[in-house]
Amino acid sequence: MADEQKILLKQIKQLLAAKDTERLGELLRQHRTSDIAEIVELFDPKECRQIFDSLDKSEAAEVFEKVDEATRSELFDLFADDELVDLISELDPDDAADVLAELDKEESQEVLEGLDSEDAEQIKELMVYSEDSAGGIMDPTVLSVEEDVSVSEVVQRIRDAEVDEDFYSVFVVDKNERFLGDVRIRLLITCPADTRICTLIDTDALFVNVDADQEEVRNLFKKNDLIVSPVLDSQQKLVGRITADRVIEVAEEEAAEDMLVMAGTDAAELETFSVFNAARVRMTWLLPCLAGTAVTALLGFLFRGWFFSEGLDHVFLVAVLFSPMIAAISGNAGLQTSAIVVCGLATGDLAALKMSQVFMREVRIALLVALCCGVIGGGICSLLPSFFANNQIGTDSDVPSTAVPAERAVVMVQQQESQTVALLASRDQIRLAVAFGIAMFSAIMISTSLGLSLPFLFRNIGLDPAISAGPLVTTANDSISVAIYLMLTLLMT
Repeated sequence: MADEQKILLKQIKQLLAAKDTERLGELLRQHRTSDIAEIVELFDPKECRQIFDSLDKSEAAEVFEKVDEATRSELFDLFADDELVDLISELDPDDAADVLAELDKEESQEVLEGLDSEDAEQIKELMVYSEDSAGGIMDPTVLSVEEDVSVSEVVQRIRDAEVDEDFYSVFVVDKNERFLGDVRIRLLITCPADTRICTLIDTDALFVNVDADQEEVRNLFKKNDLIVSPVLDSQQKLVGRITADRVIEVAEEEAAEDMLVMAGTDAAELETFSVFNAARVRMTWLLPCLAGTAVTALLGFLFRGWFFSEGLDHVFLVAVLFSPMIAAISGNAGLQTSAIVVCGLATGDLAALKMSQVFMREVRIALLVALCCGVIGGGICSLLPSFFANNQIGTDSDVPSTAVPAERAVVMVQQQESQTVALLASRDQIRLAVAFGIAMFSAIMISTSLGLSLPFLFRNIGLDPAISAGPLVTTANDSISVAIYLMLTLLMT
């Protein structure tokens, strides 16, 4: 928190304690609503109520819209229905639709019934669209003119427009309200007043479809440095506009969602302050992971039986010690690949959208990584048991005659372990090291292949590609890599 915000927080606390509503209102009017919203999130509901009572209605509405979802869920319970109606009526239609979407259907309907019929109709139309679509994030307030009007007429319409919005261009439509292009404000200022708008239209103006995903909209703005874009329906009719500030919000939301999914949770846990809700959301992801790790343990028991039946119990003992290395390295290698692919898909990079091109690049990288890790890991696997055995044998001593039974048992177990490792070092050490190196190589290649293909698969079936970098997939990678390692070890020893 910045020093200015700390000072403001301290001042607000003092005025709340003194119950000086008038001075509190004067203080808050000197600061931006975004700063006030951040501070409101630090107070309990009773104090929040005092802060909102000190604000003008328009400022209170802005603060209400800017606070996080968890705080807003508490504020919903804090305000009566008529107070919610007053706050919602001050918001732009797109912001109002977003806020009402957080209420259940009955409550949002009650608020809509209390609004002006024209405002309510606009908000209802926006709520029909998916919140992640262009229609869900657009502003239905647009300034459009017909192609046959003059510059002077357009300027007069802008002057007469009762809209508190900034305009960067004027959209031009035909008689059927189909979009033809736009005219920059600069041209309206510099061209003669009697110039016909049809001669100034930029017919190559970019637009988005109302059903386009918000990620697609964000990428369009980024690649073309757009400030505003018209939104068209399936019949090419103008239904709204999206501005750059809204796209920035979308980019932040998308980035946060991807990070949460990759961490194995969901934005739903941030909608309330309830720890039970957060635990429920996280356990939804962790329980399948727990089942996945149980599968890995089951594989260990199965291979243990096969190793013991072949008289290779000493090999199994050492092999199990190295299995976390295989699982961790291969899992992280797959995660690196999936993270790169997910990032490329999210930003709309054309190279990332072409799987064959991505495949050629990532496979070559994976081959180099797998080769290096396989050789280095095999070397560690060959040297570490010998080092441990030599040091253990050098430090173990005969069981003292004065040792109590418990100490005698511990020393005997240590001697038995050192003998087992020494046996492995003399008989199967090289084969285990080779098996480890090949298993490391194979596991990394398989994990990388999954990390490469799953984002494309999830994207094609309509799921978030970020899931491929989440704990569910990495847990599956662990089971696969351990199974490969133990199978190769069993076959080569």
